Amino acid sequence: MKLPSRVYFIVDPLDTGRDPVVLAEAMLAAGARLVQLRLKSVPTGALVEIARRVRDLTATAGARFIVNDRIDVALAVGADGVHLGQEDLPVDVARRLLGPDRWIGFSTHSEAQLAAAAGCGADYLSLGPIFVTTSRSPADPVIGCDRLRTARAHTTEPLVAIGGITAATMRGVLAAGADAVSVIAAVVRAPDVTRAAAELLTIAGG
Repeated sequence: MKLPSRVYFIVDPLDTGRDPVVLAEAMLAAGARLVQLRLKSVPTGALVEIARRVRDLTATAGARFIVNDRIDVALAVGADGVHLGQEDLPVDVARRLLGPDRWIGFSTHSEAQLAAAAGCGADYLSLGPIFVTTSRSPADPVIGCDRLRTARAHTTEPLVAIGGITAATMRGVLAAGADAVSVIAAVVRAPDVTRAAAELLTIAGG
């Protein structure tokens, strides 16, 4: 498969207090084509409602919509796929539940985990944190661009780099072998979310 963009936007307000639906709308206004909803502490009922609204926005914009962790929510709102972590359902189980057409992403946090995930059936793999990040607590050890370059050889699946990536570091991460970069804080904490998202898309070439 080919990712629709080199920038993978994640809707997670973090500590900003911002409305996730408004954040998604701002990212899509910049031209986002790949959006994940990541709300780990929101009750299921509220999460479904938010996901449904973001699904409507992404459908209108022609963007892919991924739900973090929650296969049930992804199915409930007709999302394009789900992103799973190391402690979530195995990819093969998720595939049986989701069917062949929805995307499944899978997180890895080291070269060993990336190598183990190669050929697991995920449509794409993520690797991080590349740099120090405040979006995940506790965070895994930083990988850096040199280890990302080495890790790239472990898989032929599309590879999404995540963790502390900004407009200033994005080019180096892509040059190290990532097919796309995933961003949270660099966008959701920006004074102008749409402008920040548009800058990243311009740097990445779409």
